[in-house]
Amino acid sequence: MPSRRANRKTVAVVAAVFFLLAVAWLWRDPMLMVRGVFAAQRWWIGLSSQQVEAGGHRWVYAQREAIKPGAPTLVMVHGFTGSKENWYPMAERLGGHYRLIIPDLPGWGASERKAGEDYGFNAQSARLAEFVEKIRKPGSDVVLLGHSMGGGIVAVTAADHPQEITRVGLFDAAGVRFKDNRFGEQVLAGENPFAVYDDASLKRYIDTVFYGADAKPFLPWPISQAVIDWRKRQAPFEQSVLDRIGRSDESFLPGKAASAIDQPALLLWCRQDAVIDPSAMALYAERMPHALQVMLDGCGHMSIMEKPDDAAAAVELLIKRGVPR
Repeated sequence: MPSRRANRKTVAVVAAVFFLLAVAWLWRDPMLMVRGVFAAQRWWIGLSSQQVEAGGHRWVYAQREAIKPGAPTLVMVHGFTGSKENWYPMAERLGGHYRLIIPDLPGWGASERKAGEDYGFNAQSARLAEFVEKIRKPGSDVVLLGHSMGGGIVAVTAADHPQEITRVGLFDAAGVRFKDNRFGEQVLAGENPFAVYDDASLKRYIDTVFYGADAKPFLPWPISQAVIDWRKRQAPFEQSVLDRIGRSDESFLPGKAASAIDQPALLLWCRQDAVIDPSAMALYAERMPHALQVMLDGCGHMSIMEKPDDAAAAVELLIKRGVPR
């Protein structure tokens, strides 16, 4: 019979082999670690991964059922260069009181992208309306929440579908001509201020969208290099979307559509937003005078990640106390 020492040696060798295989796998695909962290977050919050066909695209989304049947369904739409995972911190704070549906928009994240398709405000709004119709449950009100570009898409969708969308939340939303800032000037000049192609531009991107040092994600090498390489591959798509939502005839469509939003509504911004200047909230409020207005301090463009407790509390206030015009 083999000795205990031999057994321990065998276990150590097997463990070392598995460790080296894991290192080799991560070396081939460092983004695997990022996806693993996202999967762990999803599991911890109690979300499951789902797919559905809507608007001619395959959507990938995270879902969590409410504790009580018939609870409102919250559909949470991410922004430019974002993904469904941006909403996870806020989703955790909402507990089990609501049914949560958090998709990757077509063209972004794990959802389907098709060459030559339009991914601007109008086209995505039409797809979002079909997605909502696919995932809605009878007897459950739909609360549509959108961040940044997603806020612009949500504004158009809510205006066009007042019977299907019962409440609306716009977080740092694009789609109005806000006070000039560096980000806006670069967009109007034909640039992509979010472009990432090296360490310096990755740091600039993170510093632009986040305000608090504690909120900024830590990306050690080789993860940082994997993110840079991935973003470089996304550059043509990002530019095409930015051209559509930032410099075309539909750039300010969400602001115009907002005048038709009669549903109970929430406007939430961060005072230090360096992307969509806080002056945008007042412009939306002119068109939505019935909306609850929340201005947070000490956070940047990613309000839903930097201040998830406050953002979740604002959503709950919208649902419990929101009053139509």
